Amino acid sequence: MTSMVSVVEGCRKTFDAGTTRPISWRKTQLLNFLRLLDENASVFASALAKDLRKPQQEALSMELEYVRNDVRGVLNNFEDWVQDHHVEKNIVTMLDQTFLHYDPLGVVLIIGAWNYPLQLTLGPLAGAIAAGNCAVLKPSEISPATAAVISELLPKYLDPAAFKVVEGGIPETTELLKQRFDHIFFTGSAPVGKIVGEAANKHLTPTTLELGGKSPVYICESTDFETTAKRLIWAKMINLGQTCIAPDYVLCTQQVQDKFIAHAKALLLKWYGQDSQKSPDICRIVNRRNFDRLHNIIQTSKGQIIGGRTDADDLFIEPTLVTDITQDDSTMQTELFGPILPFITVNNKEEAIEFIKSRDKPLTIYVFTNDKAVTSAFKSETSSGSMVINDAIVHLTVETLPFGGVGQSGMGSYHGKTTFTTFSHEKSVLVRDFSAFGEFLGRDRYPPYSTSKLNRLNFLLKNRKIPGFLSFQMLKYVTIFVLGASAATLAKFVARKYNIATPSWF
Repeated sequence: MTSMVSVVEGCRKTFDAGTTRPISWRKTQLLNFLRLLDENASVFASALAKDLRKPQQEALSMELEYVRNDVRGVLNNFEDWVQDHHVEKNIVTMLDQTFLHYDPLGVVLIIGAWNYPLQLTLGPLAGAIAAGNCAVLKPSEISPATAAVISELLPKYLDPAAFKVVEGGIPETTELLKQRFDHIFFTGSAPVGKIVGEAANKHLTPTTLELGGKSPVYICESTDFETTAKRLIWAKMINLGQTCIAPDYVLCTQQVQDKFIAHAKALLLKWYGQDSQKSPDICRIVNRRNFDRLHNIIQTSKGQIIGGRTDADDLFIEPTLVTDITQDDSTMQTELFGPILPFITVNNKEEAIEFIKSRDKPLTIYVFTNDKAVTSAFKSETSSGSMVINDAIVHLTVETLPFGGVGQSGMGSYHGKTTFTTFSHEKSVLVRDFSAFGEFLGRDRYPPYSTSKLNRLNFLLKNRKIPGFLSFQMLKYVTIFVLGASAATLAKFVARKYNIATPSWF
């Protein structure tokens, strides 16, 4: 087993030497990162086919091109992101500089997941590089072909002293988690996320936990059923349902359920044919353990099964709809992570909302409706990591929308600039000179203390909402003060302008 101590210490030494801090170095690494993806597209696609039998379109669009766009977006913007961000000041600090400065955290650990082994391992890395960190990557051993390719290729393109890949399973991950990192970014299940969180607590290491859960769907009677079926079944079937934000179960009325299933049956036949196992557009379950889990869920369900055919030797499960179930059914106990879509009937949106609220907060909620009142109700009355109205999964393509969970579905977020800030420390900075006027403004803080000093300090430091267009006027007041107006005159002038009482000590 590779010494995890030496791996982390090597990265620490590189970071402490200041190697990763220059913007030019970060840009070079990002350009090399993009070149890695461009020059090895077919290699990555082949690895994904071995691990999950991913169709080429899914491998290229949802894995390779997704990460490419992450890197492109960072390259287009990170030189602006790293600039100091100036913030508002109060009266006492009006002559100072106040800003946020973005420091790299140091050495970060990124633990990827097997279901999208390229996207979820390499995606967060772009933001970590842009922020100026060193990184240790731990791809999932459950997708070994992709893990091997990442381990082989990454050191050929990125600085091997700053970025290291650790292959292996639970023993290697356990040893890694014993080391001190400056941030841990984990994507996976909630049970493993708890283990990662407990390990991080020993070093007070901040974490981003991208977990999952049962993401609900509500279909309203006002929806466009044909389009809803296309969008929802597509979102369920990509990667054969092995997606953390896949629609997990549907809430709707009996009438809506019947209409939707009629459309879904026709659609599945059109897309995948009479024998979906022969379709080149369907993935496979990642391994026998996960296949057996899903097979058992289907076999023990008390609902009406539509589909449900399985082939253990091929790790294949056909698209399966399950109706006439209750919340106690086997399909409702854990996140499905497979091509099974159960339906629970409710009478209205209020019942659907109450059902969702009675369970752990989901990673996302999908609502299909043409009724703005329905949209408003779900937006304001439910809590989830994200929400999509009239589509599913596509919100991941918008890098300005931070992605992350809430409660049991995760903590922290990333994508676009949010990934950069996740791997940065926003350091608060105030810069003050030794001007006489600045010292005059702050003179009342010094002993000997008195009631009049306290009153003046409270007046100057009072939090007031000043409209932006009046900020220039404030400069005029300061100028008058500097040129010789008395403190009393200025105070009365400001008091009249903002309709506040003149302090009694004037």
